[in-house]
Amino acid sequence: MRVAIITESFPPDVNGVAHSVLRVAELLASSGHHPLVIAPQPPHRANLGDPEPFPYPVVRVPAVPLPGYPSFRLGLPSRRVRDALIQHRTEIVHLASPVFLGAHGAAVAGRLGLPAVAVYQTDLPAYARAYRLGRAGEALAWRWLRSIHNGTARTLAPSAVTATGLLAQGIGDVWLWGRGVDTKRFDPGRRSRELRSAMAPNGELIVGYVGRLATEKRVELLAGITALPGVRLVIVGAGPADIALRQQMPDAVFLGERRGDELASIYASFDIFVHSGPYETFGQTLQEAAASGLPVIAPAAGGPLDLVEDGVTGYLVPPASRDAFTAAVTRLAADPALRAAFGAAGRRKVAGRSWQALTDELTGHYAAALGRTRAAQVAR
Repeated sequence: MRVAIITESFPPDVNGVAHSVLRVAELLASSGHHPLVIAPQPPHRANLGDPEPFPYPVVRVPAVPLPGYPSFRLGLPSRRVRDALIQHRTEIVHLASPVFLGAHGAAVAGRLGLPAVAVYQTDLPAYARAYRLGRAGEALAWRWLRSIHNGTARTLAPSAVTATGLLAQGIGDVWLWGRGVDTKRFDPGRRSRELRSAMAPNGELIVGYVGRLATEKRVELLAGITALPGVRLVIVGAGPADIALRQQMPDAVFLGERRGDELASIYASFDIFVHSGPYETFGQTLQEAAASGLPVIAPAAGGPLDLVEDGVTGYLVPPASRDAFTAAVTRLAADPALRAAFGAAGRRKVAGRSWQALTDELTGHYAAALGRTRAAQVAR
């Protein structure tokens, strides 16, 4: 299949959308398909024609920084999208978390008569709540998303809670499609004594968070952990809330943004993983932590409800409760056997969620959308 992936984010960005697109495109290419990625121009690339180190074509469109979040760039409507689809001889369009560039891509695909599959990943209405835009902002977000998703062949939701919410908001033809995890990279065997000494020089138990540092992630809810005796909170990531969080949690260790094998070794060197964001449609870092053999503590909301088995692989706690996060860490910190049992159970749970298996599932959705479009064309 000739698949064009139009995405709001792509490397060098570090986030769930960029990572998912990277792995899907990589596996499509290695499986004999012909992917094309259309993505916003990153800030350091002055020349849109410069080659990129990917085994498939990548077309960059002009982009501008998101107000208040300059490291995230919004792709702008551009004739490059239409030209790229025609030149690529695209058969199906994959819209990765469509909002701005994805909305334009959906419109272009419609004019060209190309079927599109939309992957829902960013909870835009929840972000409207997090940034206090009020009910009007949340309602506007839902209207915008309905206009995009209901014009596609099908919408793929990453979790059961998210799928139910989309259906309740009038988005139709919703299917479940999760995310894969690289269990070879994220492995307990990468645990490093040297890393642990650097993060906790006095031999403290290490509690780790990995993710963006932004308002919607509610990382400040982890502040109580820093006061626990014999416990060190380590935060990995970057974002607009970085400076404020460092001021709020001066006793935490901030490592900044880390990637690849280095990140995998950091995960494996934690003792407990915590994720504070209550607006996750999935929660890729929770899978990576589980694959690394860690017990996981996360809010009982959204994607984590599918990923964490409460009392078996970790704990689900009331969202937005600082005390609940602190109490869950306190319980696990006192029980090494329970930490080991939860970590082993989590590793077993993600063992079959390879990116190859998830990409094979995705191509089935592509084929269904193509078949539906061709049947409609024959009927006409």
